[in-house]
Amino acid sequence: MTHIILLAAGFLLIGVAAMFFLSLTAPRPATLGVHSGRLAEPPRTANCLSTQTDVRSFWMAPLEFTGSPAEAWTRLRHVVSEVPRTKVVTDNGSYMHVEVTSAVFRFTDDVEFLLEPDAGRIHFRSASRVGRSDLGTNRKRMQRIRDQFLKQHP
Repeated sequence: MTHIILLAAGFLLIGVAAMFFLSLTAPRPATLGVHSGRLAEPPRTANCLSTQTDVRSFWMAPLEFTGSPAEAWTRLRHVVSEVPRTKVVTDNGSYMHVEVTSAVFRFTDDVEFLLEPDAGRIHFRSASRVGRSDLGTNRKRMQRIRDQFLKQHP
Protein backbone atom coordinates (compact mmCIF):
# COMPACT_ATOMS: atom_id res chain seq x y z
CA MET A 1 0.00 0.00 0.00
CA THR A 2 2.87 2.37 0.80
CA HIS A 3 4.31 1.76 -2.67
CA ILE A 4 1.03 2.79 -4.28
CA ILE A 5 0.87 5.99 -2.24
CA LEU A 6 4.49 6.83 -3.07
CA LEU A 7 3.88 6.08 -6.76
CA ALA A 8 0.76 8.27 -6.80
CA ALA A 9 2.62 11.08 -5.02
CA GLY A 10 5.46 10.78 -7.55
CA PHE A 11 3.06 11.03 -10.50
CA LEU A 12 1.35 13.99 -8.87
CA LEU A 13 4.68 15.73 -8.36
CA ILE A 14 5.68 15.07 -11.97
CA GLY A 15 2.32 16.45 -13.13
CA VAL A 16 2.69 19.60 -11.07
CA ALA A 17 6.24 20.11 -12.34
CA ALA A 18 5.08 19.61 -15.94
CA MET A 19 2.29 22.16 -15.50
CA PHE A 20 4.72 24.65 -14.00
CA PHE A 21 7.18 24.10 -16.86
CA LEU A 22 4.38 24.54 -19.43
CA SER A 23 3.35 27.80 -17.83
CA LEU A 24 6.90 29.15 -18.07
CA THR A 25 7.50 28.10 -21.67
CA ALA A 26 4.17 28.94 -23.34
CA PRO A 27 4.97 31.54 -26.02
CA ARG A 28 3.01 34.73 -26.60
CA PRO A 29 0.49 33.96 -29.39
CA ALA A 30 1.24 35.42 -32.82
CA THR A 31 -2.45 36.24 -33.31
CA LEU A 32 -2.49 39.02 -30.71
CA GLY A 33 -3.27 42.53 -31.87
CA VAL A 34 -5.75 44.20 -34.18
CA HIS A 35 -6.32 42.63 -37.59
CA SER A 36 -8.65 44.40 -40.03
CA GLY A 37 -10.09 46.43 -37.17
CA ARG A 38 -10.86 43.39 -35.00
CA LEU A 39 -9.31 41.26 -32.29
CA ALA A 40 -8.47 37.67 -33.24
CA GLU A 41 -11.21 35.06 -33.22
CA PRO A 42 -10.92 32.89 -30.11
CA PRO A 43 -9.61 29.34 -30.50
CA ARG A 44 -12.24 26.64 -30.12
CA THR A 45 -11.27 25.86 -26.54
CA ALA A 46 -13.16 26.62 -23.34
CA ASN A 47 -10.40 28.88 -22.03
CA CYS A 48 -11.09 31.93 -24.20
CA LEU A 49 -13.80 34.50 -24.74
CA SER A 50 -14.31 37.53 -26.94
CA THR A 51 -16.78 40.32 -27.59
CA GLN A 52 -16.24 39.96 -31.34
CA THR A 53 -17.12 36.33 -31.96
CA ASP A 54 -20.31 34.78 -33.29
CA VAL A 55 -19.79 31.62 -31.23
CA ARG A 56 -22.23 32.07 -28.35
CA SER A 57 -20.29 29.99 -25.79
CA PHE A 58 -17.19 32.18 -26.32
CA TRP A 59 -19.05 35.51 -26.46
CA MET A 60 -19.44 38.24 -23.88
CA ALA A 61 -20.90 41.74 -24.35
CA PRO A 62 -18.41 44.59 -24.82
CA LEU A 63 -17.89 47.35 -22.28
CA GLU A 64 -20.13 50.27 -23.14
CA PHE A 65 -19.59 53.89 -22.21
CA THR A 66 -20.99 57.35 -22.74
CA GLY A 67 -18.96 60.49 -22.90
CA SER A 68 -15.37 60.86 -23.93
CA PRO A 69 -13.55 57.80 -25.33
CA ALA A 70 -10.34 59.13 -23.75
CA GLU A 71 -11.99 59.24 -20.32
CA ALA A 72 -13.37 55.72 -20.79
CA TRP A 73 -9.90 54.46 -21.76
CA THR A 74 -8.37 56.14 -18.70
CA ARG A 75 -11.01 54.50 -16.53
CA LEU A 76 -10.22 51.12 -18.12
CA ARG A 77 -6.50 51.61 -17.48
CA HIS A 78 -7.26 52.25 -13.81
CA VAL A 79 -9.49 49.17 -13.52
CA VAL A 80 -6.91 46.96 -15.24
CA SER A 81 -4.14 48.28 -12.99
CA GLU A 82 -6.10 46.96 -9.99
CA VAL A 83 -6.19 43.36 -11.31
CA PRO A 84 -3.65 41.27 -9.36
CA ARG A 85 -0.56 39.94 -11.16
CA THR A 86 -1.21 42.01 -14.29
CA LYS A 87 1.45 43.45 -16.57
CA VAL A 88 0.61 45.93 -19.34
CA VAL A 89 2.51 44.86 -22.47
CA THR A 90 1.06 47.37 -24.96
CA ASP A 91 -1.17 50.42 -24.59
CA ASN A 92 -1.46 52.91 -27.43
CA GLY A 93 -4.68 54.61 -26.33
CA SER A 94 -7.00 52.47 -28.44
CA TYR A 95 -5.51 48.97 -28.05
CA MET A 96 -4.20 47.42 -24.85
CA HIS A 97 -2.62 44.01 -24.29
CA VAL A 98 -2.05 42.82 -20.74
CA GLU A 99 -0.71 39.57 -19.36
CA VAL A 100 -2.34 38.19 -16.24
CA THR A 101 -0.46 35.49 -14.33
CA SER A 102 -2.24 32.93 -12.16
CA ALA A 103 -1.23 32.74 -8.52
CA VAL A 104 -0.40 29.05 -8.19
CA PHE A 105 0.95 27.61 -11.45
CA ARG A 106 1.98 30.96 -12.96
CA PHE A 107 -0.15 30.40 -16.10
CA THR A 108 -0.31 33.45 -18.35
CA ASP A 109 -3.56 34.70 -19.84
CA ASP A 110 -3.54 37.30 -22.61
CA VAL A 111 -6.20 39.99 -22.27
CA GLU A 112 -6.74 42.51 -25.06
CA PHE A 113 -8.92 45.60 -25.27
CA LEU A 114 -9.90 47.52 -28.40
CA LEU A 115 -11.59 50.92 -28.28
CA GLU A 116 -14.44 51.53 -30.73
CA PRO A 117 -14.88 55.26 -30.00
CA ASP A 118 -17.74 56.10 -32.38
CA ALA A 119 -19.87 53.25 -31.03
CA GLY A 120 -19.07 53.92 -27.36
CA ARG A 121 -17.69 50.40 -26.89
CA ILE A 122 -14.54 48.70 -25.74
CA HIS A 123 -14.15 45.20 -27.12
CA PHE A 124 -12.04 42.61 -25.36
CA ARG A 125 -10.60 39.15 -25.77
CA SER A 126 -9.25 37.03 -22.91
CA ALA A 127 -7.46 33.75 -23.55
CA SER A 128 -5.32 31.29 -21.62
CA ARG A 129 -2.06 30.28 -23.28
CA VAL A 130 -2.04 26.75 -21.88
CA GLY A 131 -4.68 24.04 -21.70
CA ARG A 132 -8.21 23.64 -22.98
CA SER A 133 -10.26 24.74 -19.99
CA ASP A 134 -9.79 27.41 -17.35
CA LEU A 135 -12.85 26.56 -15.24
CA GLY A 136 -14.38 29.93 -16.13
CA THR A 137 -11.43 32.03 -14.96
CA ASN A 138 -11.35 34.32 -18.02
CA ARG A 139 -15.10 34.95 -17.90
CA LYS A 140 -15.04 35.70 -14.16
CA ARG A 141 -12.08 38.06 -14.56
CA MET A 142 -13.75 39.95 -17.40
CA GLN A 143 -17.00 40.18 -15.45
CA ARG A 144 -15.09 41.69 -12.50
CA ILE A 145 -13.43 44.18 -14.86
CA ARG A 146 -16.85 45.05 -16.32
CA ASP A 147 -18.33 45.51 -12.84
CA GLN A 148 -15.48 47.80 -11.76
CA PHE A 149 -15.59 49.75 -15.03
CA LEU A 150 -19.32 50.40 -14.65
CA LYS A 151 -19.02 51.12 -10.92
CA GLN A 152 -16.63 53.98 -11.62
CA HIS A 153 -19.02 55.57 -14.11
CA PRO A 154 -22.38 54.03 -15.08
